[in-house]
Amino acid sequence: MDEAMTAPGPAVRTEHDSLGSLAVPADAYYGIQTQRAIENFPITGVTIGHFHHLIRALAMVKKAAAHANMDLGILDPPIGGAISRACDDLVADRYHDQFRVDVFQGGAGTSTNMNANEVVANVALEYLGHARGEYQFCHPNDHVNLSQSTNDVYPTSIRIALYTRLEDLMKAMGELKGTFERKDAEFAGVIKMGRTQLQDAVPMTLGQEMGAYAVMVGEDIRRIEEVRPLLAEMNLGATAIGTGINAPDGYAALVREYLNRFGLAAFVTSVNLVEATQDAGVFVQVSGVLKRVAVKLSKICNDLRLLSSGPRTGLHEINLPPVQPGSSIMPGKVNPVIPEVVNQICFQVIGNDVTISMAAEAGQLELNAMEPVIFFNLNRSIEILTNGCLTLARRCVGGITANANVCRTYVERSIGIVTALTPLLGYEKAAEIAKEALATGRGISDLAIERGHISREQLDELLRPENMIGRGKKT
Repeated sequence: MDEAMTAPGPAVRTEHDSLGSLAVPADAYYGIQTQRAIENFPITGVTIGHFHHLIRALAMVKKAAAHANMDLGILDPPIGGAISRACDDLVADRYHDQFRVDVFQGGAGTSTNMNANEVVANVALEYLGHARGEYQFCHPNDHVNLSQSTNDVYPTSIRIALYTRLEDLMKAMGELKGTFERKDAEFAGVIKMGRTQLQDAVPMTLGQEMGAYAVMVGEDIRRIEEVRPLLAEMNLGATAIGTGINAPDGYAALVREYLNRFGLAAFVTSVNLVEATQDAGVFVQVSGVLKRVAVKLSKICNDLRLLSSGPRTGLHEINLPPVQPGSSIMPGKVNPVIPEVVNQICFQVIGNDVTISMAAEAGQLELNAMEPVIFFNLNRSIEILTNGCLTLARRCVGGITANANVCRTYVERSIGIVTALTPLLGYEKAAEIAKEALATGRGISDLAIERGHISREQLDELLRPENMIGRGKKT
């Protein structure tokens, strides 16, 4: 007989729930409800174990709940202590591979919560000297999930995870801001032509242009700082719909105290837990700020691509660092691939905002069941914006060089410098000079002197580009 036909299958253990029995891999720390979710949601192939901030947040919530329950006398200290130790393991990034549920799931996050309950219970069982699956000694629901519901654990955990991730984004944006500030100083003496509607406007410095980008990024760091504390308002203690059913008196305040003691000192309990359990408005607001970041960051990248266009038939005012060959057919071509990839990141974030808005609106009555997709898209937006800012700073902006002669030539040839004559000549006369200069190819200076409007000395002083860039400088 074929040896393969007689080989034993993988070892399993049988677990039971309200729907019946199911085989679970014997070496798994997750249990039957996780196994059902694995089978029910083969959607993205991305499991919640990929989101380490979320797993750590779930562990902190479970640990805080265990300590609150022990203090309130409803959880035996040996069991609670083992649960606490298991949660510490998750915070230390152990057992994350046991979080096998797809990030897209029905049930308002119940599968995520039960995956956490089962892993914590089975790790705790080993600390207690028992085998995995011996839930009579530490049960996923009766002990790990005591005084809790998915409906307060899951939204609290995703708030913690997003709160933490926003700090990473602010640091990345701070690095990008600092890189633009260094370019502001480096290019302070490079005179160039400013443009409005892609037409010549008035002179400025390349440093001013870069400095404006630094301010734009800095403004959005402050917007994130403003919205981030809204994530710190949680509904932990609400249990199912906000009434606190099955949680003892004093639990909500005590679990918050322990959660903050474990490193999240900013978190507060909502004044109305019924409202907090169903309202996803904070996620819409955070997403709106991320969309703002994306829109402005994409605009900056558009500018960098325009300013570096060429090198012979574009603006060619700056050089982006060449990071890879640009064409499989055109030798020597180098493309602005870093701004291009950041543009694409920004488009994705804007699209994510639409998904988040629709999911938040889809909440019904006392719960929003769509929070898994809200979390996935918010987390993804923060993650790719963080990576995009760091990539843009380190692989592009930091290596930008200026083509100072090209910039100066554009200024000297520009019709736009006639704007400096307007206070002296009036708009109509200045416009006539500009029109003739454009039609004949003659210089602004020659035409103004020829018409007797101004002396050579007066004109040279007025039209010195260095005298036309003061406004807009930092004071």
